[in-house]
Amino acid sequence: MGSLLLSLVTAVARRTKNQFVKQTRNVAATQERFLLDLLRCYQDTELGKHLGLAKIKSVEQFRQQVPISPYTVYEPYAERVAKGQPNVLTPDPVVYVNMTSGTTGRQKLIPATKRSRQMLSKANQTSIGFMAEAARQRGLTLGKMLMTSSARLFGYTEGGIPYGPISAGTVRLSGWLHKQVFAHPYETLLVADSLARHYVCLLFALRDANLSLLGATFPVTALQLCDYLECYAADLIQDIEKGAIAPWIDLEPNLRSRLERQLKPAPQRAAQLRQVLKTHGTLTPKLAWTNLSLIVTARGGTSNFYLERFPHYFGHTPVFGGIYSSAEATYGVYHDIDRDGTILAIESGFFEFLPEDQWGLENPTTLLPSEVLLGKRYRMVVTNYNGLYRYDNGDVVEVLGFYNQAPIIIFRHRLGGLLSSTTEKTTEFHAIQVMQALQREFDLSLENFCITLSEQEVPPHYLVNVELAPGQAFEEPERFLRRFDEILKEVHLSYAKKRADVVPAPRLRILAKGSFETVRQRLLQRGIPEAQLKFPNITEDRHYLAGLTIEREIRMVEERVGIGG
Repeated sequence: MGSLLLSLVTAVARRTKNQFVKQTRNVAATQERFLLDLLRCYQDTELGKHLGLAKIKSVEQFRQQVPISPYTVYEPYAERVAKGQPNVLTPDPVVYVNMTSGTTGRQKLIPATKRSRQMLSKANQTSIGFMAEAARQRGLTLGKMLMTSSARLFGYTEGGIPYGPISAGTVRLSGWLHKQVFAHPYETLLVADSLARHYVCLLFALRDANLSLLGATFPVTALQLCDYLECYAADLIQDIEKGAIAPWIDLEPNLRSRLERQLKPAPQRAAQLRQVLKTHGTLTPKLAWTNLSLIVTARGGTSNFYLERFPHYFGHTPVFGGIYSSAEATYGVYHDIDRDGTILAIESGFFEFLPEDQWGLENPTTLLPSEVLLGKRYRMVVTNYNGLYRYDNGDVVEVLGFYNQAPIIIFRHRLGGLLSSTTEKTTEFHAIQVMQALQREFDLSLENFCITLSEQEVPPHYLVNVELAPGQAFEEPERFLRRFDEILKEVHLSYAKKRADVVPAPRLRILAKGSFETVRQRLLQRGIPEAQLKFPNITEDRHYLAGLTIEREIRMVEERVGIGG
């Protein structure tokens, strides 16, 4: 019965994908229809009346009449929505409030209605349709999935509306689908403690030798799961054998009893896993599930640095990106396996693109999807059913190509994610390119990295803070630092120009093992949801890594002899 329902889900997704493909052949008409339908539905909301939406009859009139706005414009409206006031941003009742991670700024409240949820669901179905088609062409089997994202709410607003991460809301509103797709009970995602949640998800999933899909919001989350699997392999195998949950696992009593009722001893599977552990000395996902066909996780932006470590745990298992989205909007749909670009989600929002030469202008001019150019970078501006109009959240994307008439875009970095010793404006994308190249060149695996600025000097030095992955050692740290400098000059011309004159030599700091786990715990303590947690790989916060142990600091020869820095 489960496989039949899974087949039906896939069939629906294929039809949704085929309809989306049809719309990409006439993007202008699809986008105009989306916008005018939305304006008619939302014209009588409080914000809709304030913006005069009822008078707007065309795309051009909309762009002339409604200003581009950041979240600060929406914040007072969103706060009133949270208090339970109706018809403020949306005409439909708000069923959930998405809360952003707050990793790069203040947390935002974004109202979600059944209608806006349908838009998200449609994008997800389109993505599944593309995934199923790509898997079929490659002969990959799609079956049960392991995904450990929490489904716990943060709580309820003053107006009684549930709120939390968008990932939690999505899981909670699709509970029936979860039973067909996931290899572990829904209750596993309600566990509060992170280790306990990962443990019980793994416990149930490991019982299924044929598991074929692994999902994670971000690649760093998948790597965290791998760490748990390696560390607790023996305990998990013992629990599989007994059909129990270890007493030391921090579980809510009611959840423990509900989950243990669903566990039965599986001695044969335990023996199989124990032999794998004995033979290889470790347990990785690819060793545990030989039929693992696909990993679904974010691609592009900072994600690609973490994808470099995937082969160690997953072998050559391909990676599919799902959808490119945030709490505020869905921006793109991935259309193939092992590719970074996403097709603009033309059925999920009305999109405009802000060219780089317009950034910072008081009345910038945007481009429509049909006007963007290959290889150029833009800020995304979106209008959607969450009650946002010409909303700019600072995402910077690059156009990689076109799918029929729809742009294929890739997320590069957030607008505020810049690092400057003087005025060179190094982005996370620059940093990721350099560190990926260095890992390949030195055959070295990093647990994580973050580039900061030194505190005392003016202008400050770049501090390249790195933590080595387990079992790794720096054999040539001085050459590593020199190559960092050289490669950054190659990928970032402004750095190269300023480095020759005013930017001092970078320094390499090797951090003690467990440093970024400490950073992770700090972020979680700030209230950032685990599924939304993103490590900034560059930051101008000079105290971001304060208190971590620096095992060694390496300086370039030119600095040691007093030249240029």
